[in-house]
Parts: sequence; structure tokens; C-alpha cells
Amino acid sequence: MASKVRTKVLAAFKMHGLILRSGATKFLVDVLESVDESELEDGIERIIDAVEKQPLSCNMIEQSMVESAVQECSQTCNETIEHVFNIIGAFDVPRYIYNLEKKKFLPLSMTDHCKPCLFGSPRNKAELFCERYTIMQQRTHRHELFTPPVTGSHPDENTNKFQLKTIETLLGSSSKVGEVIVLGMITQLKEGKFFLEDPTGTVQLDLSKAQFHSGLYTESCFVLAEGWFEDGVFHVNGLGFPPPEPSTLTRAYYGNINFFGGPSATSVKSSAKLKQLEEENEDAMFVFVSDVWLDQIEILEKLHMMFSGYASMPPTCFIFCGNFSSTPYGKSQIKALTESLKILAGIICEYPNIHKNSRFVFVPGPEDPGPGSILPRPPLADYITEEFSKRVPYSVFTTNPCRIQYCTQEIIIFREDLVNKMCRNCIRFPNSNLDIPNHFVKTIIAQGHLTPLPLYVSPVYWAYDYALGVYPVPDLLVFADKYDPFNIVHTDCICVNPGSFPHSGFCFKVYYPSSKTVEDSKLQNL
Repeated sequence: MASKVRTKVLAAFKMHGLILRSGATKFLVDVLESVDESELEDGIERIIDAVEKQPLSCNMIEQSMVESAVQECSQTCNETIEHVFNIIGAFDVPRYIYNLEKKKFLPLSMTDHCKPCLFGSPRNKAELFCERYTIMQQRTHRHELFTPPVTGSHPDENTNKFQLKTIETLLGSSSKVGEVIVLGMITQLKEGKFFLEDPTGTVQLDLSKAQFHSGLYTESCFVLAEGWFEDGVFHVNGLGFPPPEPSTLTRAYYGNINFFGGPSATSVKSSAKLKQLEEENEDAMFVFVSDVWLDQIEILEKLHMMFSGYASMPPTCFIFCGNFSSTPYGKSQIKALTESLKILAGIICEYPNIHKNSRFVFVPGPEDPGPGSILPRPPLADYITEEFSKRVPYSVFTTNPCRIQYCTQEIIIFREDLVNKMCRNCIRFPNSNLDIPNHFVKTIIAQGHLTPLPLYVSPVYWAYDYALGVYPVPDLLVFADKYDPFNIVHTDCICVNPGSFPHSGFCFKVYYPSSKTVEDSKLQNL
């Protein structure tokens, strides 16, 4: 048995271009000898993933590296209750950077990038768009339409293959270049004239005859432009978004990297124990409410009604999104909000079952007290929420956007009136006004980012732009937008908008993780 394990271990490491020292080999064989044969290969792969996450100076693996990798894997196999439910603030999201040479994502510590800070450097601003481009590029190259032709295959099998060109290639041509596809970002370098930009250069676009595929095309979004180039102008025939990619496919390429964040060293998607807990807990539910105006008596009465309805079966979590005041700004806003939160705490305490068993998550809105409209937005200040937190201990005031990890599921919540903002900034508005939510969702998923808009329209802390990423695609994406409520499934991601609680007739959404279903709910007038 030992010789068989040794052969498999050495072969697996060799496949990854790694060589084990004799001491490391012996240690691994001793550890893996007791592992069931059906789980052996999976166990070796997890150890290799953990080894590759370490800062390797060469391909020779020492025993100490293997020991720390085995320790990390054993910790991830023994999930504690802490791994079941976690709220992750935007400033705690781990940063991974795609390495073009190694064709893999590396943690920040293994790159020459600086630790992020709010007061970003000019380099941070340049890297912001370069990193977005790199993610689009590696994803597009992997798509079946853009994979290189297979040598020796039948000619008919490669007829539908396309090849991406860079802008540098176009600019370096002295003659007309026909039928090319370029991946780049739409910019407006001169008023009224649009350009396509990638890391190699910029080229002016002629969009007069362009056919636009579905989506909301704004400045700073990345597109695949198909057309021909002549005399310094790229004449576009068709404009579309880079093809999206389901989370399962992304993870098949990059293994158990925990892109999402939380206490687990590896992705919770690979945990059989958490998956079992998730499926068995059929009563788990998440309630999403947006525009919870705590200064309005009618809203507080409706929350009373909601808690009364859920008193016998408390939800796992209530997610309340701002704005938490109906009249933002003004000298009395902070004092009024503090008092309103005290009243809400009193209402929650009237329902002991909910107070004891439900969690409460508060996501600030664009007009709540805070440092302007720059994203990500920090939580409400402690001096506003202190009294509420004492009375309702299972409450968390978090950032906007924020993330929730429940068992193996990943949820992103974003409170921003984004639909109208993107519609206003379209370079061409879609023909179908009735289908705006579908256009919107397709744009966000394809861009892999929550705000694919120019920085002057939607300001972002340059160094924390990665915290607004939607890649890999989560299980549930909640847009707390004042636009009409919607439920759309795109690329295996459930995208929902609960709508504005006061303006939608007191509508909200309920999500059941065990079945991955969303229920439309509404509080009726008595």
C-alpha cells in the first residue's frame, strides 16, 4: 500500500511541476497511508493546492512546506460552527491577482502589489482597469469560441473559432484589416467620440452601423468589438459583452481558492459537511428589505407586522438595507437615526423568539450618514449603532457592498440605485424598455463588477475596487435598488431586487438556501 501511495504522490506533484524532497515524500506517505483509496487522489490534490499557495522560490518542495499544507487541509476538513454563517465586509475581501505567466490567481502576499489603503496611489488607479481587463481576457480566452484550434483536428471543428486581436496589432497595420474581434474598454477621450482601449493602446470607434447585443453599454465597460480597421478608425459591425462563466467552471480551473472571503482557508464550495448541513436545514431563510425608513411610523408598524408573522418560525437572518431615513441630510439626521434604531430594538425585543434566534444585518444606503458616495461604503458609525447593538446582540452593521457566506452558498448584497444610473449613462439605450432588468443583470454578470461605470459617475476607492468584483459568480446577488422588484437567473446566479419597501407597496424578498428559491412577499394593509 505504501509503495502505491508513494507512486501516486510523486506522480501528482510531478504533474504540477513540483519535486518532493525525500523527507517530504516519506511524511506524505505516512499521512496518506490511512486514507481510503477512493479519497486518496482528492486528498493529494488538496495538499498540492495548499502547497502552491505558499511563496515558492523554486519547484523543490521541503518537508516543512508539506507539513504546513497538511495542517491547513486538516483544519478545513474539520469545519466548526463558525464556518456555517459569516458576514464579510468589503474591506475584508481577500485580494487575488491574475498572473499571466503562471495562468493562475495569486494572493496579494505573493505579488509586488502594495497592501490597499483608502488614499490610493496613481498606480492603484491604473491597476484598477488593468485588473478588470485581465479577468475579462483570461475568461474570454477560455471560452469555446476563442480557444485556439486543435492541431490535427478536422477543419470543420475549427470553423467557429475566433481569435482576439489587440489594439496595438491594429495600429501597427498599414493596410485595411478586415473581420477582427478586439476586447477593450469603451472610453470617451474626446467629447462625442468613443474609443476602445486596452493595455496596448487606444483606437477611435465608428459605431454608426454597429449592431448592439443585449445589455447596457456604458463608458468604462468592457466589450468585444467585431468589425474592420482602416485609416486609424475601427468600424464596428457588432458589439457584445465578454462571455460570462458559471462559478463551477471557474473553480474547475482554479481549484479551492477562497475568492469570496471568510474564515475558511479554502472555498466552502468543496465542503461536503457544509453542503449536508445546508440541505438538511430546510427552515433556513433570509429576508431582504430595502429602504427601511426607520423615521416613518408606517414603516415601523409594517416591521411590527412582519415580526409578528415570523414570530413562530424566525428567519435565519433579516437583511435591512438603507436608506434608514426618509429625509436624508440635515443637522438632526444622526440624532433622529439613533433614536429610530432604539425604537426598532424595542420592537425586536417584543418578539423573544426572533430576538434570540435571528440575526440582523444592516447595509447602509447612499444617503445614510457616512463619508460621501465613494464605494465601498463603511458601516454606520459605532456611536449611532452602539445602543442598538447592546440590546440586539445578534446584529451586525456592515459595509456596502457586503458578502454573506452561509454553508456552501455565497451571497453578495449591494445597496445602490444602479439601474437608473446605468440607463442614464448608456451610449445607446436598448430598444426593449420592458426588458431593462434582464439587460442590467446581463451587464453586471458579464462585466464581473458591481459598478461598470466611469469613476466620475460612480466613484470607487481605487485600491479597493476588487471588493466590488462579481467573479467567480456568487449563488445569490441582491441589488437593493429603488427600481421595480425582479427575480432573474443568469449564469447559475440568482439575481434579485427587493425594490424600495415604501415605494413598492411594502414588498420584500425571502430566500430559501436549501432549495435555492426566492419568494416574493408583500405586507398587506390591514
